[in-house]
This record gives sequence, structure tokens and C-alpha cells, in this order.
Amino acid sequence: MHPAIPRAHTWARPLILWPLATLALALTGCANAPAPRPVAAAAVPATAPAAATATPSAAVPAPTTHEAGFAAWRDGFATQALAAGIRPETVRQVLAQAQWQPRVLELDRAQPEFSRTPWAYLDSAVSQQRVAQGQAKLAEHAAPLQAASARYGVPAAVITAIWGMESNYGSNFGSFHTVDALATLAYEGRRRAWAQGELLAALRIIDQGDIAADRMIGSWAGAMGHTQFLPSVFLRHAVDADGDGHRDIWGSVPDVAASTAAFLAGEGWRRGEPWGTEVKLPAVFDFARTELNVRQSATQWAAEGVQTTDGRALPALDAASVITPAGARGPAFLVGHNFRTLLRYNNAVTYALGVAQLSQQIEGGAPIVATWPRELPALSREQVQALQLALNQRGFDTGTPDGVLGPATRAGLRRYQQSEGLAADGYATVELLSRLSGSAPASSPRTGTPLAEQPAR
Repeated sequence: MHPAIPRAHTWARPLILWPLATLALALTGCANAPAPRPVAAAAVPATAPAAATATPSAAVPAPTTHEAGFAAWRDGFATQALAAGIRPETVRQVLAQAQWQPRVLELDRAQPEFSRTPWAYLDSAVSQQRVAQGQAKLAEHAAPLQAASARYGVPAAVITAIWGMESNYGSNFGSFHTVDALATLAYEGRRRAWAQGELLAALRIIDQGDIAADRMIGSWAGAMGHTQFLPSVFLRHAVDADGDGHRDIWGSVPDVAASTAAFLAGEGWRRGEPWGTEVKLPAVFDFARTELNVRQSATQWAAEGVQTTDGRALPALDAASVITPAGARGPAFLVGHNFRTLLRYNNAVTYALGVAQLSQQIEGGAPIVATWPRELPALSREQVQALQLALNQRGFDTGTPDGVLGPATRAGLRRYQQSEGLAADGYATVELLSRLSGSAPASSPRTGTPLAEQPAR
């Protein structure tokens, strides 16, 4: 998952925001444990019991300025850890040995030059290889996956899909020692208070004996194990399903499956309710309503002419939204409560749609029917900032131009599109940027025809 909103891991991308247990797309590394690190000398506060006193090590090279500052911060943070109830032994053997990781900060500060289009993301997230691997994993581990499903009401295919999305079924869940990564972020990251809380949670997990410090491996942002839980989420939702006395999301598939299902159930997953379905929209449709906060029953949407792509009845969803991830020119989906629950894992529509589509195809369901507007290029951060600035200058407030296509930017863009008689889908394109700059023809971004004359998808 990835952090700012409770998630299984959440800083990951946008796709992306800060979440709660998962940073999926930004994760790199392998599932193998890093090489053992040398033991570095570090102090434990004088107020700690005698047993907590660290033993100086042999001479080591002089630390850099950053390393020296980190060591001083780490020693000071030990007081906070002890006050939080972390055992002196854990402070001495784990926190006191945490190492400065400059690569973590490089990854934390990295900003992609271009945003990723929904179809580019889904091409990778729901590839035929990943679908086939998911089907094989579901068959191989049917017993624990089905047991988790029966216990928590989350379909086994959904659990498997999250496993595939987060770590490619355990082949890539990161190569950073979690304590090192979180200590580095707590010292000099963008979200220091958040990282300090997660660091304390990581130390508590080790303190409780669920995992040894050298096996606690994950992403640069602290997301851990097969389905990338942040430490705080682990403490709340991890499950010992195999009965060995440890909650092991690094090496036990039963624990991984149950913990993932427990998280979703705890976030409100509704047993037996589908995530949603792909739909066709009527010829005349107000795309300004394609937001997750616009909700009504599937029956009401059907009365407006929203239909499934296969001619079946819409699923019985009581608070459903219509979303168009690529705007008026791309596929449309009717999504319900469980789709929004998937966003608790990673707060990005494309992520939730990836899980939904991957689980659907693992079960043998059809892929997306409508075509994506693949001719549209992704906008760079600089172009998004220019778009935001132009909208602000015209009175369509998007907030401070930051190059991120968030809700405020979509809202401002929709208002501009409405003022121009365009499909108000809030989807940013190079064409709209040019139009705002006064160099594009006054035609709809969907077909070049007035909104009322646009055909059904």
C-alpha cells in the first residue's frame, strides 16, 4: 500500500497519494533479504536501564555530515521509543543499528516527468502473464486463499489480485530493511511525523516477536511483505492464520492471504457484492457527474440509459458511481462500495481498477471491451502545471499549480469545459492545454462535435 489516508500501504503513485499500507508502483527491489549489515555503535539514552547500554564497535570510517546528523537523531529518538514501551533490548539491537540510506531519500524526492496514462498502467498491471500467474497461484494456494475468503468475505481472486499488484506474487516486495528506510525518512523525509509513527510500529512488531529485524524487508517507503503492509496497518490487521504464533507476511501464504482479507474486511468490504462492471453510456450524458462522490443506485443509473457492455442487468449496487478514467473518449465503469474499499489499499482509481480487472480475469472474466484513446500522449508535470496556471488565470481555480492531476484540477477543468460547451470529463489533454493557450480550435475533446450531438460510446 502507500500514506495521508489510512491504507495498507500508501504513498505510491498515481496514480497517487499518501496511503496506509501500500506504495505499489514506486516499489523496487527483490524479495531476497539484503546482505547482513555491519553493526554500528550508537548510544542509548542514559535514562535507559543498564541493559540498554550499547557496546562501542571497532573503529569505522569517519561518518559524513548526513550520517553524523542521522546518528545523533537516532540516539535521541531512542528516548521516544523507550517512552513508547519498546524494550531496551530492541532499542539497543535494532534501532541503535539503523543505518542512513540516502537512496531512500532519492526515491522519496523523485518526481516522474510524465504522468502515466490509465491504459499504460493497466497494460502492465493486468498483463496476460500476470493473469496467468494469478490463476496458477490461486490453484497452487487454493486452501489458504479460500479459507481467508470464507472467513472475511473477500473473494479469493481479489486477494490474489492484490498479491499480484503489490509484489508480483512475492517476487518483488522490496530490498530495504524497513527500520533503515523509516528511520531515514523520519530523520529527513517529507513526512517526518508519519515516518516516526511507522518506525515505532515497526519496532513494536519486532518487539512482539512476529519477525526478526533482518527479515523485515520491504519498499523504500516502509511497505512490507507480499502485500505491502505499512507497519501500523500490520499491527491492526495482520493475522496468524497458520497457527505458528507469528504474523508472517513475508514467508507464510496463509498469513498473507488472511491479513490482506482482514484489512479489506476491516475497511468495510461487503461480502457477496461485486466491485462494479464496465458500462455503456447514453448518447447524451453529463460527464461532470463521473466522480466517485456522485452516487445513486444502479436502478437510477439504468433509468438514465446506463447499460452493461454485455446486455445483462446492472449489478445491484445501492450507492454506485460512474467513472471514466480516460475521460469521455475511453471506457466507462459503474462502481460501488467495494471498489471504494479497494481505494483504502491505494487511493488511486487506476490501482483499484487494476485490482478489479485482474481479479475478474483471474476468474476467467472478460477484459475491458471499450477502446482506450491511445493516441493521446501523457502530459508532463510541466504541462500539467501550465494547464493549472492557465485555468487559474481564467478563474477556474485549481489551487497552487503543482503538476499533479488531483481532484481540484479536475474540478477546475470541468468548469472550464462546461463554459466552452465541451464534455466536462475533467480529463487533461495536450489539446485542452493548447486550447487554453488560445491555439486550438473550438471543438469537443471527444469527437469535435457539440456535446449534445455526440453518439453513444
